Amino acid sequence: MARKVLVLADIRHDKVRNVTFEALSAARKISEGGEVYGALLGKNVSGAADSLAQYGADKVFVVENEALGNYVPDAYAKALETVIKESNPDVVFLAHSAIGRDLAPKVAARLEAAQVSDIIDVQIEGGKLVFTRPIYAGKAFTKNVINEGVVFATIRPNNLPASEPGAGRSANVVNVSVDIPADSLRSFIKEVVKKTTGGVDLSEAKIIVSGGRGVKSADGFKPLQELADTLGAAVGASRGACDAGYCDYALQIGQTGKVVTPDLYIACGISGAIQHLAGMSNSKVIVAINKDPEAPIFKVADYGIVGDLFEVVPVLTEELKKVLAE
Repeated sequence: MARKVLVLADIRHDKVRNVTFEALSAARKISEGGEVYGALLGKNVSGAADSLAQYGADKVFVVENEALGNYVPDAYAKALETVIKESNPDVVFLAHSAIGRDLAPKVAARLEAAQVSDIIDVQIEGGKLVFTRPIYAGKAFTKNVINEGVVFATIRPNNLPASEPGAGRSANVVNVSVDIPADSLRSFIKEVVKKTTGGVDLSEAKIIVSGGRGVKSADGFKPLQELADTLGAAVGASRGACDAGYCDYALQIGQTGKVVTPDLYIACGISGAIQHLAGMSNSKVIVAINKDPEAPIFKVADYGIVGDLFEVVPVLTEELKKVLAE
């Protein structure tokens, strides 16, 4: 059954995030010969249309408006609704990011459509779409089937494989005009204060080096940062490290922080509380470094190193530098 699938591009710092390409690849698979659309909302975003085309978009709808310079829920909802009316899709994919988590249920409710959050897989079974999502902090999974109507789904980064980009592929670009009067908005962004947490996006990082209370201080993150720099990785933290003031909460991984699924997760000085495991237990390979051999983190780790992280991490960093230099 041919389907029309719309993917809203997730843009951060003027760059399309990788989860968008993962969503486009999934859209191409489930369209079954139907059309795949991309949507770009923002200010000066039309230049990203080519990248969406390379990953499978047949048509890209571009909405450029001063009111979309920063994420404002009412403005983005109106813009996305307009694109949906233009494209009439069967499925709408968004990233399971701060914007996607807020925008998807808002627009789905307005259109009286179904919505599935935080999906990690989508398959076609018996002609119907089956969406898989984790529950109970990743201990179980549910399969959701929507029988009729438009379906909104948010995709967890690093779970659906992105196809290879087609360098010569192009898409029809459609500019969509949306009137967003100021008096129709219930909230405004007056100022955006950005915090610097490193060059690698934590939620999309393929490798994460994470620290817990065992780092003992803000300076204790320095050897972890050096290891991360060696591997081209992002640095994360447990809530305990954040609560202790060792690092910013922007680095927090866990049930009340970010949920990550990297290829490699290196946990340094993290005991393995259930709240932290909820945010990283689906990592493909987990390496735990802790001086307590009874630490719960070892129960989920693929590889464990019992030792003082301040002794182990520098040695590991130096050995990796030698290996990567070869």
